[in-house]
Amino acid sequence: MGATHLPSTEFDGTDVDDQLEAQAEAVLGDPAVPMVQLLGPDGTLGSDPVFSEYAARLDAGKLRGFYADMAKIRRFDVEATALQRQGQLALWVPLTGQEAAQIGSGRASQPQDYIFPTYREHGVALTRNVDLAELLRQFRGVSNGGWNPKDTNFHLYTLVLAAQTPHAVGYAMGIQRDQKLAAAQKAAGEAPAGSQAPKAAVVVYFGDGASSEGDVHESMVFAASYNAPVVFFCQNNHWAISVPTAVQTRIPLSNRAKGYGFPGIRVDGNDVIAVHAVTEWALERAREGKSPVLIEAFTYRVGAHTTADDPTKYRGSDEEAQWRAKDPLERLEKYLRAEGLADDAFFEQVKADGDELAAYVRSTIHDLGTPDIRTAFANTYAEAHPLVAEELAWFEEYSAGFADEADGAEAGAAGSETAAAHTEGAVRR
Repeated sequence: MGATHLPSTEFDGTDVDDQLEAQAEAVLGDPAVPMVQLLGPDGTLGSDPVFSEYAARLDAGKLRGFYADMAKIRRFDVEATALQRQGQLALWVPLTGQEAAQIGSGRASQPQDYIFPTYREHGVALTRNVDLAELLRQFRGVSNGGWNPKDTNFHLYTLVLAAQTPHAVGYAMGIQRDQKLAAAQKAAGEAPAGSQAPKAAVVVYFGDGASSEGDVHESMVFAASYNAPVVFFCQNNHWAISVPTAVQTRIPLSNRAKGYGFPGIRVDGNDVIAVHAVTEWALERAREGKSPVLIEAFTYRVGAHTTADDPTKYRGSDEEAQWRAKDPLERLEKYLRAEGLADDAFFEQVKADGDELAAYVRSTIHDLGTPDIRTAFANTYAEAHPLVAEELAWFEEYSAGFADEADGAEAGAAGSETAAAHTEGAVRR
């Protein structure tokens, strides 16, 4: 069968096909557009036909807030790494280099939006008012989470690659149905007065490595099929542990969105202003039910994948040096100083605030006690279960054996100390 005889899709030549194609390429979905950037590495603010309007909404206070957030989360990252090296944490996942991608996108969300992170979104957690000391409980191994997602609309970290993406789409579809029900009740005059909640959307984060997981593909299929109010935010930090992005994909990851029928945007992930603008645009689109959006934040993981990783084994120092020259904090500082929006006193205060946060985190971690292992059994099911009770009984019997050994060891040590004391007294006499 020749190429001219290949079967067509059910939408070829139809209005539906033309509409989906137009939506995917409208305004900014054209793959020919390389990357959205507003603030360059030299600290100069450029323009964009779509997103300059969003950047213009940012006043000096918000821009200073962006810098303070990025500096604070970088200081937190340094402290958490040190705590792991000191044995206070079992593992740590650094974010240095990705501050703009996280702070810019996190600050673009609204309180009613729900966020699904992976395990590196510490900056997003900061923007959602998660206690950063509580965030470390999971990495210390004393909690399965550390915070209550209902308090902040920021979900618990997901350690399994891409597992959060179908959860996010399902949650977005739930929001969609709740809003339709509320609208129907309002139209029928059945809604209680003042019960109309603001429209919400979901943001789900994942990395370039996770983009190769089937969960991401399946999630985008469902999101497109049901027009779910979800923004897929891919932090392309160039390395899925030791596998470079070039192995993950032959085209920009943002281009994949066109295959699902919704817009894809590649943004300079080290430009906090552009990231904020693009995410704000995407969330507005999702909340209004226009379509899902895929954002690819083009950034770089400067440090290790985790504290168990050694990046020098798979990449050169010259590559790291090139990206350090694009540092998100330095470029925003250049802009703030050049425009007279911040002075030395501001930057000194930011540093002091970061040190204060680090001291708080350090003292809190040192004071964390070890939870009773029995809580793990108690939390397995919502109600008591005979099999869990049987396993708990076995565990307690097993643990008692170690207690007997410990008691014996303590008694032996006490006896040795007594004998030593008698010996010393005899020598003195």
